[in-house]
Amino acid sequence: MLMQVGGVEGSRPTFFEMAAAQQLPASLRAALMYSFGVIAQRRPILHRVLDHSDEAFGLLMLVLEAHSLRTTDASFSESLYGLRRRPVNIMGQLDSQSTLKTSITRRHRYLSLLFLVGLPYLKSKAQGLYESQSRNINHAAMWGRGDADQLDEDSLYAERDPVSSSQSNEDAFHTFRDKLKNFLIRMYPWIHATQEGLSFAYQLLYLLDATHFYTPALQIMGLHVCRASGQELMDASSQIAERRNREFERLRGPRLAQAFQRVALKTLYNALDFAQTGLIASVFLFKMMEWWYQSAEERVTAPTVYPAPPPPPAPKAAEKGIPLPKDRRICPLCLKKRTNPALVASSGYVFCYPCIFSYATQYNRCPITLIPAAPNQIRRLFYDS
Repeated sequence: MLMQVGGVEGSRPTFFEMAAAQQLPASLRAALMYSFGVIAQRRPILHRVLDHSDEAFGLLMLVLEAHSLRTTDASFSESLYGLRRRPVNIMGQLDSQSTLKTSITRRHRYLSLLFLVGLPYLKSKAQGLYESQSRNINHAAMWGRGDADQLDEDSLYAERDPVSSSQSNEDAFHTFRDKLKNFLIRMYPWIHATQEGLSFAYQLLYLLDATHFYTPALQIMGLHVCRASGQELMDASSQIAERRNREFERLRGPRLAQAFQRVALKTLYNALDFAQTGLIASVFLFKMMEWWYQSAEERVTAPTVYPAPPPPPAPKAAEKGIPLPKDRRICPLCLKKRTNPALVASSGYVFCYPCIFSYATQYNRCPITLIPAAPNQIRRLFYDS
């Protein structure tokens, strides 16, 4: 269990618990797809899984959600946070006494699977179809409709010439399918906006303690998510053990067949029990290893950074050059206090700007070091007040 905030049995979960439980499947899918993408670089056969990622992840979540609803009366992510689903009387006021102690019914489990797995799968397929169609339309708008096989809005309504009765029926089916696809593509933005708006409204009301339903799906199913107590968790574990023992007792057939069935059931139960935490732990471990090796590779391939070389020594005064005054504030040319200072870039000595400009214009050199210096190599200096 990832987190369980203390509270009495049946108490209302916090907003952050519900938000974390709702976002966990999406985060898990992103981590799994990233992991498969990295492994597929060495095992190309896994590209088949990536090509059907919606179906693969939907099947995985169907198994996990069905097992979790059957054993813990909670979804896969809710069980990790110590939450349970309980039927409530949605016609009356929801309080601590209206929460039923009975488990959810088979109808509730089927509806939960529909909202947890079925509808997200359909939404993912619709979103992929909408994005693909949008790219095709944008491509056609930018580059024209030169490709005959490119799918666009006109091709969805294209009529086919019937050749035979069977082909005519097939063409009618394709036409109906294309029209239905185009209708869903046009309606998807409105459906998506409505769904997101309702979810936001319910979450805001739940945060303000104005409703006990975190999502519209929970209110439609008549289910209330509550926090499970420690005693309830222990009772659930004992009930699972008793149910499995009864299933072992119902095994029939020869001893060898019974032993094989018992081993298969134990393996399946152990895999399902450790799938919740094991799946998340394996993905977390893989991400840690990927980060570790990526950091090591960056350290190996990173270029060696050497310290900056020391600056060259300052040019020395020439024997035939003018001498330097003892006071650094005095200009070596006019022997007065330096005003409007200017620097000779080739030597680094500072003079009055009028003095050094006139000297450099006439002699094209520094008066102290006799290093060549043109007037354009004079840089004026400005002091902050």
